[in-house]
Amino acid sequence: MLKIYHDLPEGFDEAGPEELQALLGGPSLIHLPGRREPALFVSLMLHGNEPTGLYAVQTLLRDYAGQRLPRALSIFVGNVSAAAEKLRRLDGQPDYNRVWSVAGDLPEQRMMAQVLAEMSERGVFASIDIHNNTGINPHYACFNKLEPRFLQLAALFSRTVVYFTKPVGVQSMAFAELCPAVTLECGQPGQEYGTEHAADYLEACLNMHEIPDHALAPHDVSVFHTVAIVKVPEAVSFGFGPREVQLRFIDDLDHFNFSEMPAGTCFGWQRDPAAHLECCDEHGNEVGERYFVYKDGKIELAAAVMPSMLTRDERVIRQDCFCYLMERLELPPHLQQRAPQSEA
Repeated sequence: MLKIYHDLPEGFDEAGPEELQALLGGPSLIHLPGRREPALFVSLMLHGNEPTGLYAVQTLLRDYAGQRLPRALSIFVGNVSAAAEKLRRLDGQPDYNRVWSVAGDLPEQRMMAQVLAEMSERGVFASIDIHNNTGINPHYACFNKLEPRFLQLAALFSRTVVYFTKPVGVQSMAFAELCPAVTLECGQPGQEYGTEHAADYLEACLNMHEIPDHALAPHDVSVFHTVAIVKVPEAVSFGFGPREVQLRFIDDLDHFNFSEMPAGTCFGWQRDPAAHLECCDEHGNEVGERYFVYKDGKIELAAAVMPSMLTRDERVIRQDCFCYLMERLELPPHLQQRAPQSEA
């Protein structure tokens, strides 16, 4: 399935997401030379309805047209068949951001293993995986290892960063075994600022000689830890607005994203007393009673948390999740700069 290019395919820097399948012939790994090695690795379009990564790379390539890149660049273009349909993934496909370094014999798993093997052999400076949100979220970066270079790379994009270890199979977690790796969340598709922000970030990474390996001052970054993944069970019907469903959510739910919500916050209504949200911690344990309470027909928070990735897109909720729940993370000592001691 994987196509490999050693120069830029003609027309790539102007192609729309829906044109990539015809242009490239399938998921593709594109290697471009630069003044420094090893290459910066960038993955984009792992979800076919999240085009900001493509637009950011195209902006970068147009800016360097006729010039040698400051650093070699390897670009992985993911789910081009879903992009042709403007969908996250096609029915019957696995999620392209859940099949990295996961045991199995799916064609997509073998393809991601091939990408990892090739980049391991070539060497990687850093890995950047670019995404959009369907709900209202700020721009933020995610990382998977509590190490200074990972946090530095995340903080270069935003002072709001998220540390997570679940779900498994994500691109950044696989590449974290090779190099510092982050995921960029660049707001909703179609927002020009998202493209500009990501393109500026990529250019900064290409021009870095090395990624700083020292701790950050605590006031320079706000770190949140994903403590639970919330899903709607397959057998449970749900929706927004006046619908005859088992779980009905408030219309503006995605406005809760990245706000610290107190216990008692109403998420919606429970029409069927047997219908509940699934809520699992990073070890796979069911922790729904810790975070949600169902009383008088309402779905309320049982504890103060910060949600992220809440969306009104019902297809995305079915294909991915309802939301993530986060708590503030106090940085371990090796990631915090010590305050200077005053002289006696």
